[in-house]
Amino acid sequence: MSRGLPNLRLEICKRYERNYGVQLNPETEAISTIGAKDALAHLLFAVIGPGDAVVSPNPAYPIHQYGVIMAEGHACMLPMPTPEEFLNRLEDLYRTATRKPKMVLISFPHNPTTHTVDLDFFKTVIGLAAKHGTMVVHDFAYADICFDGYKAPSILQVDGAKEHAVEIFSMSKSYNMAGWRVGFCLGNPRMIKALTRIKSYLDYGIFQPLQIASIVALRECEEDTVKICHM
Repeated sequence: MSRGLPNLRLEICKRYERNYGVQLNPETEAISTIGAKDALAHLLFAVIGPGDAVVSPNPAYPIHQYGVIMAEGHACMLPMPTPEEFLNRLEDLYRTATRKPKMVLISFPHNPTTHTVDLDFFKTVIGLAAKHGTMVVHDFAYADICFDGYKAPSILQVDGAKEHAVEIFSMSKSYNMAGWRVGFCLGNPRMIKALTRIKSYLDYGIFQPLQIASIVALRECEEDTVKICHM
């Protein structure tokens, strides 16, 4: 089952409801992936064509740029001294570009700058996506690496976000499972369907004993605490 065991998809949806108040359909709005990088690279292959513009902050985790290039898209990297400045540059791009971006690819908490944002940032991004017909991908690999009382919001908490966006979550950081290659893509059903289709041709999904262990981890670990899960 290249899209993941049903109970694994169910557990990640339960986690989102516990942590963010976001309800997801495990059949149409969730897929498990061989890590976050697998989700991102294959999604780009599925939905980006030659010349399609994908906007990302600069600097960025390398796959955010080179995944677009491998899909023959145009990686439009906007400088991000601050998240607010990135939004200003993004709004300017929509006003002046002859061809609107097909996708905005962001990641907060951000790698490598550690910038964080609040929910209003995501509301602005989703508002722009709705106005211009843009897809949004939020790489949420560092969802739980937060300090000093800050809790990172999910972009899927924004009203209407699932009409335009998906979020990619990895168990590597939150659950100390780097190397297990367990990730998820969640949100917009059409983007999830596109990713499901391409993965059905390219791989057979995560090694099933790791999927079962991941189900246990999602059930047993405290949702608001970053900890090592001993199984």
